[in-house]
This record gives sequence, structure tokens and C-alpha cells, in this order.
Amino acid sequence: MLPTLIICVCAVPVQAADDGWRAAILLDHGWDVHAGQTYASASGRDLKLDLYMPSARPAPALPVVINIHGGGWVFGSREGASLTALPYMQMGFAVVNIEYRLARTALAPAAVEDALCVLQWVGRNAKRYNFDLGKVVVTGNSAGGHLALTTALIAPDSEMTNQCAANEPAWSGPYVNAAPKVAAVVNWYGITDVADMLQGQNIRSYAVAWFGSMPGRMALAAQISPLTHVRPGSPAVLTVHGDADPMVPYAHATRLHKALDKAGVKNELVTIKGGGHGGFSAEQQVGAYEKVRSFLVGLGIVTKQ
Repeated sequence: MLPTLIICVCAVPVQAADDGWRAAILLDHGWDVHAGQTYASASGRDLKLDLYMPSARPAPALPVVINIHGGGWVFGSREGASLTALPYMQMGFAVVNIEYRLARTALAPAAVEDALCVLQWVGRNAKRYNFDLGKVVVTGNSAGGHLALTTALIAPDSEMTNQCAANEPAWSGPYVNAAPKVAAVVNWYGITDVADMLQGQNIRSYAVAWFGSMPGRMALAAQISPLTHVRPGSPAVLTVHGDADPMVPYAHATRLHKALDKAGVKNELVTIKGGGHGGFSAEQQVGAYEKVRSFLVGLGIVTKQ
């Protein structure tokens, strides 16, 4: 059973508090942080990621999860998302916690391109860090959920990966796309139809800000919408979404679920009854992570403990 590490102001049984305390100590004792690694350069700046992994390298290669923060593509940081890595660390993952270009630095589709380059970084560094490239998971919440889905669903030969090639040193020889196939996505209330957020009843200011006044924005929005890229053979997807979400309509989750079902892709929709845009109760959050863990166990990505 997944240990509970929820930060909240609430009364909990002494035994539960003790278990959480012991789990926190063990995590602190046995893990290294490889912080501030550059995975690409774009828009005049280096793009960074932090890697959390066990201090002792086990003989079997490690499953790896790419963790992508939310914020509507306009705010947020990898530091702010660092605690969301804890449940995956407890499951035995190496965690790659990333930043990407926000709207104030570069408009769409920059964030999508950046996340795709992180996937290639994982492939290029698999031997160095003992990653199991057959067990790569991508996760994120809100805009991070959108980016997790695009990272997994966009074809590896897409023009969206051109920036990754541009970051290779000129003297390194022929460019090779090192992106591994993603095994699964854990999508926390992510946007699945970007165009839906740019006009009509579901228009949202954050989405408009990500595109600015660029021409052809609706065509680009369709190009970077996860729903556009669902096809047979796509990675498995688990979606967690509140049915009262005011920021990303719950219909984004149900439409993705139906599209994946139609394509014959293994997927599950976990509906948080009365849930908003995150901010779930402790009980709902624990239940959601139990679903996540069961889903990944079923795929053979993590082992049942």
C-alpha cells in the first residue's frame, strides 16, 4: 500500500503520523538530488531539470518519471512542483523534475517543444543514470498534464522535435533522435483540446496569453492538442479530474477517455466527485494516488509492495 505523505493541517492517528515520519526519513536518507542540469538552450537561456534518484544504484534499471509543473503555461516552476515527486519516489522511480519556457519568454508551442527535448535527454542519459527506457512515465497537472500528454502522444519525428536537434553540438556527428517510447501518462486535470480554451464558452485568459496575437493560432492549437494525436498504440493514460473543475472543464477528461477507448488504448478516468482544479481533500488525494499506483502496477512499470 502506498505510504501517505500528505501535508495538511488536520488531526491524524498517532500511528499514521509515525508512519509518514518514518517514510520521510527514509526518503531523505536514501536519495540524491542532481540539481540544475541543462537539457536544452532556447530563447537565450538554459533550460534546467532536477533529477531525484536513489543514492545506491540498484542492479535492475530504474523506472523514470518526468514531472511537469502546471500554471497555464504562464507561471509556475519546477521548484514549486518538487513535492509532487514524493509519491513516485516511494514507488521506486527516478524523478526528472523539469522547467520549460513560459509565455513571458516564448509563446506556444515552446513549452511543448521543451518537454519533448526532456524526453530525449532521458534517452541520452539512460546509461549514465541507469534508467529503464521501457518504463518511462510522464506526469503533470493542469498545463503540466497537457504537456505530459503531448510529450507521450506526439510522434517522435514531429517537427516539434527540431529544437532538440538544434541543441546538439555541431561536432557530435549525425543527429539521432534518442527519445524512448513513453509507457504511460498520469494526467492530472490536463487540457486536452487547446483550441477549446481560446474561444467560446470555455475561453480562458491563460490560454489566450500563451498564444498572444499570433496568426493561425487555432490551427496551432489543434496541432498541440492531445486529442489530435490519439491513435492505436498510444501509451496508456490515467486521468484524474474533478467533475466541478472551473479552470479546465471536466469534459476535457471525458473526451480524452472516449477517444482513447475508441483507439483501443488502455486508459482509466478517475473522477473526483465535486472536485475542483486540484485542491482535493486528503482522502481524495490518497485515493487518487492509490489508483495511479494500481494502474502502473497493472502495466508492470512498478512492483506491487
